[in-house]
Amino acid sequence: MSNKTVVITGASSGIGFALAQAYLRRGDNVVGNARGIEGLDAAAERLGRPANFLAVAGDIALASTARDIVRQAIERFGKIDVLINNAGIFIPKPLGEYTDEDLDRIIDTNLKGFFHITQQTAAHMAGNLDGHIVNITASIAMQPSTRVPALLPILIKGGLNHATRGLAIELAPQNIRVNAVAPGIIETPMHDPGSFDFLKSLQPAGRMGKVDDIVGAVTYLTDSSFTTGAILPVDGGAAAGHW
Repeated sequence: MSNKTVVITGASSGIGFALAQAYLRRGDNVVGNARGIEGLDAAAERLGRPANFLAVAGDIALASTARDIVRQAIERFGKIDVLINNAGIFIPKPLGEYTDEDLDRIIDTNLKGFFHITQQTAAHMAGNLDGHIVNITASIAMQPSTRVPALLPILIKGGLNHATRGLAIELAPQNIRVNAVAPGIIETPMHDPGSFDFLKSLQPAGRMGKVDDIVGAVTYLTDSSFTTGAILPVDGGAAAGHW
């Protein structure tokens, strides 16, 4: 059996897929979740269908999905060592343009999608007196910008940053480390190449980040035995202040 079992939400594409690939290359077991089985099947195919990759499809906003992920992970690999709360959506709009549907979508994916799986996984990790939880939040929640109005992502991701600190303190007696990575603009398929010049201008470094930058930050945190309660911005300096 591999050294660790890593649960990754939103694992079928983008940052989640890159994280799954990275942990598999390290010899770890990966349990990948996404809403649809088709996307997970495609991801498994791209990964070479390794025996240590378990796909669990389902809506991460549902407590029943969280229970299913934890149950299948333990049945297949015996334990869960790492949870990476990566699933999320980003809806930037001026305040007056948000709809009730926008609010429901972002609460379901970004808030409920964090809460249920974290609650279930933390209970398991507490029994083992060991574990890592990493939340993927957003740099803009640390340093809002008038150039990108985004109240709902700031509201939820900013709350997750504070929840990270709160859980780090709460779960420290069970030897569970809780940290967050706050990405800036990362070059993924979700961004239209026609917007790249504007997106590059949003970060002092003058460029977009790479998926590997986020992978490196997450693996640093899950390798650490004494880092907890940290919010690590990976954003080319955007969270440092105005420029």
